[in-house]
Amino acid sequence: MTTHTSAEVTGGDAGHLRRMNLDRVLSVVIDHRVPFTRAELIRATGLSSPTVGSLVTHLIRSGLVRDLGTGPSRGGRRPSFMEFNARHGCTAGIDLGPTWTRLAVADLRGELLAHRVMPTPEGLGPEALLARIAKAVRELLREARIPADRLVALGAGAPGAVDHKRGVVALAPNLKGWSSVPMRDILGHALGARVVVENDMNLAILGEHWRGAARGHDTSAFVSFGTGIGAGILVDGKLHRGHHFLAGEIALMCMGPEYVERDYGARGCLETLAGLRGIAALWPKARGPADRWIAKLFEAASDGDAQARRAIERAAMLIGIAVANLSAVIDPSLIVLGGPLAAHGEPLMGAVRRIVARIVPAPIEIVPPALGGEAPLWGSLLLASTEARAQLRRRLREERMPA
Repeated sequence: MTTHTSAEVTGGDAGHLRRMNLDRVLSVVIDHRVPFTRAELIRATGLSSPTVGSLVTHLIRSGLVRDLGTGPSRGGRRPSFMEFNARHGCTAGIDLGPTWTRLAVADLRGELLAHRVMPTPEGLGPEALLARIAKAVRELLREARIPADRLVALGAGAPGAVDHKRGVVALAPNLKGWSSVPMRDILGHALGARVVVENDMNLAILGEHWRGAARGHDTSAFVSFGTGIGAGILVDGKLHRGHHFLAGEIALMCMGPEYVERDYGARGCLETLAGLRGIAALWPKARGPADRWIAKLFEAASDGDAQARRAIERAAMLIGIAVANLSAVIDPSLIVLGGPLAAHGEPLMGAVRRIVARIVPAPIEIVPPALGGEAPLWGSLLLASTEARAQLRRRLREERMPA
């Protein structure tokens, strides 16, 4: 009598059982970074030898697994090695910002193959802008020598409220004309691939949690202070989007009772006071591109410029209060503080830490992003990689399965 593992309980739909077993094998194969043997797959999945052999044959025929041939004997039958073919298809990521747009192409494990930073096209409506970006993605695929039909999935970020389920950017105040934009459908039609759309700050915390400073911190947040202000929030390892997709829109925080009766509109009290425009209003020498005048602001403060020092202290106080308020609500173990102001590190980072420590009783680690300005792009690649796995499973299920 044959004994079956829990993964192979008999009864019910045999086809459904085979699909479950295929998903299990595929997950182990993708996560295995070095060549592996059939015996290792059997141990990792708990499936029987005939089942693993049949499913591996299916994966080799599909092109997702490469047969590497036999290796040296260790006292018995020579083992046959194989590996996941991460270049069988590819993924792409887009981080659309008001000024700059970042693009990347990666393999099916999310390893970078090509990368580009381009100015965000100006004077275009949403559809024309996304058509221009889709063209840039196709160029990047050619640069990486990947046929366009190998693109399996794409992750895209936008700076605003995103209806994740419908792939619609509900509102992006810093992008002209961006209201109820069907970003997923436009990019999907242009590129012929599955598209997942997400808020850029949500992508930033996903990226830092995957490859950066927030690894191991399942309840954490990415807070960015720049032209716009926002936060991406993870709670127990999952994105917290909110009922209206507005979780993390801390730009709307009211910073005091004196602001309640003011008509500050969608830009929000916090963003009005602590965004780059608010900081620039406190320092008369703030002219030209933001990255330049911010650098000059910190230089002037270190040289004793009283106005520059007050502007930085004001920014640090407002940022510290906002971070403390957010921390009081979600109780994170770590906050990643990003954006042009935080990029200059101390003294702003230290001042924010001191303010938060005065307000919040529990210790919170506040750190700069390990991925810098690339955090949302890495988050988009993570989403694309996750969607690509789902698409591969669907394709394999539609193919003729081994008995």
